[in-house]
Amino acid sequence: MGSDSDLEKMAEAAKVLEEFEVPFEITISSAHRSPERTLAWTEKIKAEGGKVIIAGAGRAAHLAGVIAAHTTLPVIGVPIDGGPLNGVDALYATVQMPPGIPVGTMAIGSGGARNAGLFAVQILATQSPELEEKLLAYKTKLSDGVAEKAARLQEVGYQNY
Repeated sequence: MGSDSDLEKMAEAAKVLEEFEVPFEITISSAHRSPERTLAWTEKIKAEGGKVIIAGAGRAAHLAGVIAAHTTLPVIGVPIDGGPLNGVDALYATVQMPPGIPVGTMAIGSGGARNAGLFAVQILATQSPELEEKLLAYKTKLSDGVAEKAARLQEVGYQNY
């Protein structure tokens, strides 16, 4: 993430990775204030066998794009809300990548960070039957939760929900 102020939002991605027992590393590196650190970290992750990178940043959110420019690993960008534009500037900076430098971009904020964690798990599950089973169980749990809420609504009527 680009700043320690992003940690509260990016913790959602970490929670997902922990839930699926996917090892990860988290650090702070800025595309603008520490470009050399960002490059060195990106190279280190690839050399250590990393398979996907989640990059969260706010405002002029170039972190995911800078990382994507320096690696062949999939990069998932999370625009962080904050500042006067509430994350819209970060969304545009993350999603508007030039051809040849793709960044998978999630929604703004903690929900986007959670989805980034899930998307990383989905990418990893293409090479791990065990992880794929966990994902199927997770999606079944989501579906069951919807069915339970629908049943409760039918029992009490929408006025009393």
